[in-house]
Amino acid sequence: MYKLEHIGIAVKDMEASNELFARILGVAPYKQEEVASEGVTTSFFRTGDSKVELLEATRADSAIAKYIEKRGEGMHHVAFEVEDIHAEMERLRSAGFRLLNEEPKRGADNKLVCFVHPKTANGVLVELCQSIRD
Repeated sequence: MYKLEHIGIAVKDMEASNELFARILGVAPYKQEEVASEGVTTSFFRTGDSKVELLEATRADSAIAKYIEKRGEGMHHVAFEVEDIHAEMERLRSAGFRLLNEEPKRGADNKLVCFVHPKTANGVLVELCQSIRD
């Protein structure tokens, strides 16, 4: 069973967006980090058992920069926590879903991540994530 892990929101200005979402949610972000491989800075807010992740591009060629250029700021993806990301990737491939990754990659918040192509998920970019166990 999947658990809603977080909702990702693409933003142009992290500082202004952190202030906005802190006012909306009534809490400050608990973590901010750069994911250089993806060309983004992320900021996380706890919302009960789930999180809100803000994503700001750090390079013009990043997926977030391209997304904002094409669609503007807003909801970028929905992420679900899984126990075994490799098994879930294989299950989804077998069920006919197109994945954007051949293998999981390291993402923000100490997670392994992979993405399901929106064209095979009713236009929604779906992220699967698994906590990295040290």
